[in-house]
Amino acid sequence: MIDQVTELLRQTAAQAILPRYQALRAQDIVEKSPGELVTAADREAEALITAGLTALLPGSVVLGEEAVSAQAQLRERLAHDGDLWLVDPLDGTANFVAGQPCFAVMVALVRRGETVAAWMLDPLADRMHTAERGSGAWTDGVRAHTSHAAPGEEALRGAVFTRFLPQDLRTRTEARAGRIAQVLPGLRCAGHEYPAIAAGQQHFALFWRAESWDHAPGALFLTEAGGQVARLDGTGYTPVDVRPGLLAAQNPDTWDAVYRALLAP
Repeated sequence: MIDQVTELLRQTAAQAILPRYQALRAQDIVEKSPGELVTAADREAEALITAGLTALLPGSVVLGEEAVSAQAQLRERLAHDGDLWLVDPLDGTANFVAGQPCFAVMVALVRRGETVAAWMLDPLADRMHTAERGSGAWTDGVRAHTSHAAPGEEALRGAVFTRFLPQDLRTRTEARAGRIAQVLPGLRCAGHEYPAIAAGQQHFALFWRAESWDHAPGALFLTEAGGQVARLDGTGYTPVDVRPGLLAAQNPDTWDAVYRALLAP
């Protein structure tokens, strides 16, 4: 199934996304909510992926970002006991609209509340990140492994997405930023952020919003590569829990170090 979904996402990107990159028309872009954009590429890609996934796994249910945006009650599908696909057809839409290269196509397969497989495609680089629960993570077929080293607090560098942080948490992280080497603004694309942690380009990322389609693929990929993704209270990530606040790190020791440096009360 890994190969079939990989091919589906590549075909979708070639048909619906890449032809529109840096070529969007004004009528192709809509503000679906304040500050949140959706494009013709998002919508066509989700339709193609949804059709392909349900054909691949008859009886499965799809929960796509744009479908939920149009019909909020579809969120109830998170409670589905059978095979559930989570789809983010164009992660990093704002970057895509701005003509910037940081965007991705993401899919996760969930069974009984756990992510069992994940796909993240970087269409421009044609780079595919995949993972299977209990079997590992791969980038273009090469096994992905995070570093086991735990840098000291003064050497940590990672992304803190402050836009949606509650004021008290924003104040705390900003006041403590000097404890670590570098606070990055973030890539505005989880489909790039999680692989960047796995590859050692940064040590961590702190997110507030935790929509399942944004984090289920990357969380499985990073965890299978040796990283840790958990709620701010330390409980492990699951895609059916969409409470805000999520910390991803290259390994458990780094997760603890980031929490102590930036988040601990």
